[in-house]
Amino acid sequence: MSTSSSGSPDGLKPLNIRYYGFNHLFRLSKKSTTSRYRKPGQVGTVVADGEPGAPERVPVGPSDATSEYDIVIIGGGTAGCVLASRLSERADIRVLLLEAGKSSTEVAASRVPAGFMALMRGPCDYKLETVPQANCFGRRVYWPRGKFLGGCSGMNALICHHGSPSDYDEWAMNTDPGAEDWKYENFKRHVMYFENLTPQTLTSEKKPLEGARKAGVSVGYSGHYSNAAAKWHAACETLGIPVKENLSTSLGVSRVTTYIDPRGRRSTTESGYLTREVLSRPNLTVVVGAQVTKIVFGDTEKGLRAVGVDFRRKDGLVYRVRARREVVLSAGAVHTPQILMLSGVGPSEHLASNNVPLVHNLPGVGLSLKDHPWVMMRFRAKKNESLSSYLEPSLKYDHKRVVALFQWLLKHDGPYTSNGAEVAAFVRATDPILFPAPQGSPKLEDTTSGPNAPDLELLASPGCVKNLGGEKIPSGGVFGLVAASLRPTSVGTIKLKSANPSDPPIIDPNYLDTKHDVDVLVRGIRLMLEIVKTEPFASIVDQTDTHPDLDHGLHKLSDDELENVVRQRVETIFHPVGTAKMAPLSAGGVVDPYLRVHGIPNLRIVDASIMPTIIR
Repeated sequence: MSTSSSGSPDGLKPLNIRYYGFNHLFRLSKKSTTSRYRKPGQVGTVVADGEPGAPERVPVGPSDATSEYDIVIIGGGTAGCVLASRLSERADIRVLLLEAGKSSTEVAASRVPAGFMALMRGPCDYKLETVPQANCFGRRVYWPRGKFLGGCSGMNALICHHGSPSDYDEWAMNTDPGAEDWKYENFKRHVMYFENLTPQTLTSEKKPLEGARKAGVSVGYSGHYSNAAAKWHAACETLGIPVKENLSTSLGVSRVTTYIDPRGRRSTTESGYLTREVLSRPNLTVVVGAQVTKIVFGDTEKGLRAVGVDFRRKDGLVYRVRARREVVLSAGAVHTPQILMLSGVGPSEHLASNNVPLVHNLPGVGLSLKDHPWVMMRFRAKKNESLSSYLEPSLKYDHKRVVALFQWLLKHDGPYTSNGAEVAAFVRATDPILFPAPQGSPKLEDTTSGPNAPDLELLASPGCVKNLGGEKIPSGGVFGLVAASLRPTSVGTIKLKSANPSDPPIIDPNYLDTKHDVDVLVRGIRLMLEIVKTEPFASIVDQTDTHPDLDHGLHKLSDDELENVVRQRVETIFHPVGTAKMAPLSAGGVVDPYLRVHGIPNLRIVDASIMPTIIR
């Protein structure tokens, strides 16, 4: 790669990065750096004006070397950045990573752990929503998805935990060859390679993840642990929930470990894996602002193969790059099935109904969608016990935000290092001690992967939101207490709205379609209400506030009434999986244990859409 007339390596133009303050309160001085990423138009060959054409099969032959790569990765999200970095370690492999968004390093709210709610419904969020949910009074549920490098690792709540070993062992029960590699003991070593233990001074005595070593993303404890979180933790212990040193175990209550670096900033797969050193590799090209419109296929002596990718830039031009060896989909559980179907790979009848020519009939694409549904309860905090005032636009709290900003910048700790969910408990909804059943009551089905696996998560937040920030909450200090179902039995779908790549897909998680899922969340609310009235947490909750948006009277409701609360409030904790699941073709699978799409051996999928079951 040469230096262009612009004077910068690889023809890359200088990029001004502006750091905007949390909730637009402050702006720091503008910085300028050399852009590390290519823009659409510097890679590929123009194939169309405006919207791309229908899926097609093209002859496989020689092409312009500047438009050909060994491996093309679609989606620079949580997995895509890691894969691009690792594959390009081999100098003989030319790798292209395509990302629809921009760099998360340009977005200040993504660097500030407490700023993740400011990303919701913003320009770096796809701003998706479900169809009206039949079991939730017809509500549409907002689904945030990251639209920048690092993907949802740049806009989630930063919590780091492995899940239950038996969840992964369940994946290994797949009858296809290679499935045994997914057993937790095999999988764990790759997780450890991914994580870089970064203990903070405040909690140096802790051991967040036993065995973690220096690697890509940083894992540690934030520089802020609220008094409210500590008291909630103690109340859980009083009720008999076992205390665990870290959340890499399955059951118990613990302070959460987070993806945070030693300077108190969010650690993402972009910041951890697409470093300047990595991006200087001549065999790695990263293109931002490139919306993939379809995968291009060709008939070869070896059968149907993925031979290229079309992507569109903002001006409407569509470019094509060729893939000599493989195409890898890493667009997430929503967009991966959409791209497959736009490319002609999916259920034949559904493709025909959207006028998409069939390339490969694969009935499981877009099916088997699962997500973790959650319900938030809101309680008035006594003075100075909540962080919710940091989220309010009122000038009344500006001084607090300015102080917190400089605490974060200079000391790398304080409220802005909080992830908003500082402590969590994982329990079993069938635990007879936590949930003593009245005589003759129906037994709740155990949907977990094993006796040590949880199906219910409780989270305590020193702040509070409503509809993921889409609606106002009562002003002043408010706690947000969450119950989430970890092993729901309801199953949903992702479908095409049309053959136009600009149209978002039709998302139907089918929330609360089974009584089991409702009952688990009702039990979660009941347990949370017990924690609220248990010391020492009870002493910092102001039970006298009767604001209609607060839940101090929730304990008076019957189970039937709480069921309505669940249906009125259920939201996503943004963990969709399964829409291109790893399973035998006969069982509705889309990929094999080596993540190759059934029937297209050089097309792989590496994101959460391949998960055959949802992990806790």
